[in-house]
Amino acid sequence: MTLSFLDRLRPQNTTKAPGKPRFKFVGDTISELRKVVWPTRQDAVYLTTLVLVVTVVAAVALGAIDYGFSRLMDVILVR
Repeated sequence: MTLSFLDRLRPQNTTKAPGKPRFKFVGDTISELRKVVWPTRQDAVYLTTLVLVVTVVAAVALGAIDYGFSRLMDVILVR
């Protein structure tokens, strides 16, 4: 039996108790969190440092571009 797009959006089984899907969701969430491989402290420190370095490099590059355009506008508009 193939369902149309709208039929798939409608709930198929409405005989369940109203609170059951919520508890199933919480249980499913907990079981999925148990499967997660969390980063080690060393990985977390390395990745955090990497993000900070990339952020500083990007900020300096954008600041230099902004300063360059600002000086260019001063030269063009002052003349």
